[in-house]
Amino acid sequence: MLGTVLLLLALAKTACPSPASVASRRAEALKKLLEVFGMEDPPAPPAHFKQPPQYMVDLFNTVANADGVTKNPDILEGNTVRSFLDKTHSEEMRFLFVLSSVAKNEKILTAELHLFRLWPRVTEGPKRHHFCQVSVYQVLEKDKPDTAGGKKLLAARLVSLQTSGWEVFAITPAVRDWTEDESSNQGLLVTVQGLGGSPLDAPPLQFASGRGHHESKKPMLVLFTDDGRRGASLPTAGFPDLKPQAPNLPAKMPVPKLGRSRSTRSLDRLQPCQRHPLSVDFEEIGWSGWIISPRGYNAFHCKGSCPFPLGENMRPTNHATVQSIINALKLSEGVSSPCCVPDKLYSINLLYFDDDENVVLKQYDDMVAGSCGCH
Repeated sequence: MLGTVLLLLALAKTACPSPASVASRRAEALKKLLEVFGMEDPPAPPAHFKQPPQYMVDLFNTVANADGVTKNPDILEGNTVRSFLDKTHSEEMRFLFVLSSVAKNEKILTAELHLFRLWPRVTEGPKRHHFCQVSVYQVLEKDKPDTAGGKKLLAARLVSLQTSGWEVFAITPAVRDWTEDESSNQGLLVTVQGLGGSPLDAPPLQFASGRGHHESKKPMLVLFTDDGRRGASLPTAGFPDLKPQAPNLPAKMPVPKLGRSRSTRSLDRLQPCQRHPLSVDFEEIGWSGWIISPRGYNAFHCKGSCPFPLGENMRPTNHATVQSIINALKLSEGVSSPCCVPDKLYSINLLYFDDDENVVLKQYDDMVAGSCGCH
């Protein structure tokens, strides 16, 4: 699929037909490329410059290299991580996250509430305790969150008063309720109490709210999901070789000299099966406004011949070896020589803004040819 899309893009870019024909080809190619990324239309870029949450940037850098290629396919449980900012912008400890962008086919794996713990207030007299109890509730009745039946406890633990930084609370049951029934989303309530749940007149612990605090400290919901779009990865697919040069990629690509009588296609047939660069530039295809990282990536492609006899460096399958013999000895009509194709595929990761300007990290399988072989 991806090879077809890239070919269409190349044709749209280099062909000589009328501008209308070129535009039509380009539109068709971009539509196919969007299908690869599981989208019908590209998200609209944010209306104003928007800094992505540092957590999402750090997560991307943990999961992928600079080109977006997955470092370790086991780091993420699913293939999608969504971040949502609080919509209440209130000084109170009430939070609301709109999850309308979560697709119905996405399986909710884990949901986390991220709150930034501010430095504690200075209180007079000696401190009796170094901890407070923080509880997170799912609001069941919007107008009665403080009643016993108006809320449901999701998480509770002791939080230190000695430092500042991020606190993460698991709230998966609430988010599953909200995605099944959007009208049940009445938000979250966070309370701060003394040890044992004792009330405090002036809680020394505060969390940053959506108002009056830096963008990087705003309350955030992080949702880990899987949309079921797992690629049909080859059996040998695994950890990518992150070295600058691939094992079967020549140090210097041979360049045909001008004036040679043989065509480039003829030269390709004479070259052994190898992996060659294939650049995908998101800015060139007009997607840089909504894709945060990477700016593009090297998809690579396989090109070259699979001549008889196939050596181990050709990474042939047993079937390809047999087919090569049959072809060479002309034992059966219509049997071609084996083809040079990817025998290892890697996934890439995109960090991007969705239509609601939420930041999403998504992993796409089978997007990079890791190595080539004769099949």
